[in-house]
Amino acid sequence: MTEAVQRRTLRLLFGTQVLAGIGTTIGIAVGALLAARVGGTAISGLASSAVVVGSAALAIPISKIMTGYGRRPGLAVAYLVGAAGAALVTVATARGDIALLFLGFAAFGGGSAANLQARYSAVDLAPPARRARHLSLIVWATTIGAVAAPNLTSLADTAGHRLGLPPLTGPFAASALAFLVAGGLLFAFLRPDPLLTARSLAAGPPTRRHTVRDGARAVLASPAARLGVAAVAVGHLVMVGVMSMTPVHIDLATHHGDADVLRIVGLVLSVHIVGMYAFSPLVGWLADRLGRRAVVLIGAGTLVAACAVAGLSGPSTVWLTFGLFLLGLGWSGTMVAGSTLLSEAVPVHTRAAAQGLSDTVMGLAGAAAGALGGLVVELSGYPALTALAATAVVPLVALALRRSPAGPPPTPSPAPPVRATR
Repeated sequence: MTEAVQRRTLRLLFGTQVLAGIGTTIGIAVGALLAARVGGTAISGLASSAVVVGSAALAIPISKIMTGYGRRPGLAVAYLVGAAGAALVTVATARGDIALLFLGFAAFGGGSAANLQARYSAVDLAPPARRARHLSLIVWATTIGAVAAPNLTSLADTAGHRLGLPPLTGPFAASALAFLVAGGLLFAFLRPDPLLTARSLAAGPPTRRHTVRDGARAVLASPAARLGVAAVAVGHLVMVGVMSMTPVHIDLATHHGDADVLRIVGLVLSVHIVGMYAFSPLVGWLADRLGRRAVVLIGAGTLVAACAVAGLSGPSTVWLTFGLFLLGLGWSGTMVAGSTLLSEAVPVHTRAAAQGLSDTVMGLAGAAAGALGGLVVELSGYPALTALAATAVVPLVALALRRSPAGPPPTPSPAPPVRATR
């Protein structure tokens, strides 16, 4: 039965997202600090940019794998690349090779790419009235690992020292292990494949393999899909731009030792990640009840408020933490509503291609924000960065306020049970 396959898929995705949340966040928490120590503050934002660029660059190849062979091999390959990137960061740090370090950061983005694609796997067989809630459940699963991860960085770094690893690289070794376990579980147990099963249930089998260009055409043809892509991209741009430079801002403002800085960064990022993931089931419920467009607008407004609070926080860690919480909450609104809107606005046979394109656009937007973030903080300070991030939300609000019908999903929800396709 389709319902049984969906339940099994959700359980497996939920468990692996916990592991992957640890792997992704524990590395990102120290990436900017590591880059700042090696190359200076001005390029520290390039650490997160490299991760986001790597995630964006992998989105289309992963979507091609999924288009041809399903979700299972695509997710496994992405996690394998992420594990290799984490190992490469450790090697590059030991050698003092800045170019190799950023190559490692880029490959590390494979873990982020897999995390992002996993949310789409939850929608393939979801009933229309619960699509946003099923997607948001997988987003929420990341909370368990991601909230704990920043506070595990000090322990991972200590363990790395005992193993003879360079300072701040222990968290990346832990990330590699988490990615390998998550990818192995998905490759072994994500059967039957949800995307291939959804295709087998869809009316009118495809006559050829669809490409990213077909996905782009499907997005351009649908106002709802265009809004979905824009919501995901803008929300990610604002979140990455502000979040990636917050650890460096704390480091510059506190002048404490490594252990104290890591503890403060861990606290602030933990609360930020709570905002990103912990309330996503509520966000998904609202998106199903109020509509995707309304939740996109709520998320956009929350992002603007977050930038104002963080930018005006001054030396107060309390207000900075609250601002980062709002930043995560706004990202959750744009991500859940936008991803659901995109997934249901394109046909099932072009779905993976359109989703890969969307994640590439999102990644490039975040990469640009991260790359410019270090320069803005270096030249004008952290408040200027938050002000620029807030202005980026304005075009999204204008697009969401345009009255264009979202329309029904192009592919009907499968009703009759059939034998699932592996």
